[in-house]
Amino acid sequence: MAELVFFSGTMDCGKSTLALQMEHNHRARGHDGLVFTRHDRAGEAVLSSRLGLAREALEVSDGLDFWDVVVEHATHGRDLRFLICDEAQFYTSEQVEQLARVVDEMDIDVYAFGITADFRAQLFPGSRRLIELADRVSTLQVEALCWCGRTATHNARVVNGQMVVEGDQVVVGDVGEVTPGAPESLVEYEVLCRRHYMRRMTSYAARVTSQHPLPFEAEVSALCPLPTLAAHGATESTPRAAGE
Repeated sequence: MAELVFFSGTMDCGKSTLALQMEHNHRARGHDGLVFTRHDRAGEAVLSSRLGLAREALEVSDGLDFWDVVVEHATHGRDLRFLICDEAQFYTSEQVEQLARVVDEMDIDVYAFGITADFRAQLFPGSRRLIELADRVSTLQVEALCWCGRTATHNARVVNGQMVVEGDQVVVGDVGEVTPGAPESLVEYEVLCRRHYMRRMTSYAARVTSQHPLPFEAEVSALCPLPTLAAHGATESTPRAAGE
């Protein structure tokens, strides 16, 4: 029986690498399939891994209908056996429902890969619907690490070295090392453990803190105050937009 499987995790846990590996394994067994992605770090219509692997893919727009795409390929003689859907957190709830229909009515396996929560620690609409509908939700075993060495559980948005918790949900940015002193328009992302996410303590803030002789907790409280209730209220009213 075909399945809808959601592979989830933070940034840096190998989701896109696994997507590429699964696509390779299926094709090596003679299975035909389609590869989809959205807002990939390497640009449009490409599925890429931070390890340097990449392949062409179909770009998912808000208007794309997965059911129509699969039916079109099937009517042209393709025996599709699987779909690889990367960056699935950016898909709409309706598109996730279309993927479920492909599984149930066309007996095609769908493997979706994506981040569960955004930089505000709130579920992406696509991820939420996948959790609700998937036959299986699998957390990847490769653990991303916070700068402190603990397991990273949250994705943080960083602007000019400072973590922010307000703004559009989807904003494509760099996922390399945070660059202090860069223009404020530069958006970067970093994975953090819950403790340092809640304290807004990025790797840059930690380096600044380590230059002072004050006790660790006192420094953290001064440089990275805990988010207030008012701040949380503000983030809940921000408009929906972009991302990772």
